[in-house]
Amino acid sequence: MNFKAVLMWVLAIFYAVAGYFHLASPGGFLTIMPDWVPFPRAVVLWTGVAELLGAAGLVQPWWPRLRKAAGIGLALYALCVWPANINHFAMDMARDDGGMGLAYHVPRMIAQPIIIWLALWVSGTTTWPFRPR
Repeated sequence: MNFKAVLMWVLAIFYAVAGYFHLASPGGFLTIMPDWVPFPRAVVLWTGVAELLGAAGLVQPWWPRLRKAAGIGLALYALCVWPANINHFAMDMARDDGGMGLAYHVPRMIAQPIIIWLALWVSGTTTWPFRPR
């Protein structure tokens, strides 16, 4: 198994676990949801479904177009949940005790665009910044 395939499986497992927790234990996700998001419980539950379906689509070996669609979907998903992560950062840092602190939130903010790119790269949607063979 090559490096790209390993990263694809790591990303799929990450999304599958996150999807499971969105469905099994939505409370923590509801607390970081921005106030302007309508129907927050439904959004959390449907994002869990999206993560599970995206993870499955990413690792299925039969349809390359489905893998690309899953990669695009997971990248868009990561982009769309970024406001919740930013909201969590702001709410957490405003706590008297500093919450989880910068050591947690700064890497999380840096990781978001990397996760977006990774979903596109491992799905074969982009080859950037690598040259195609």
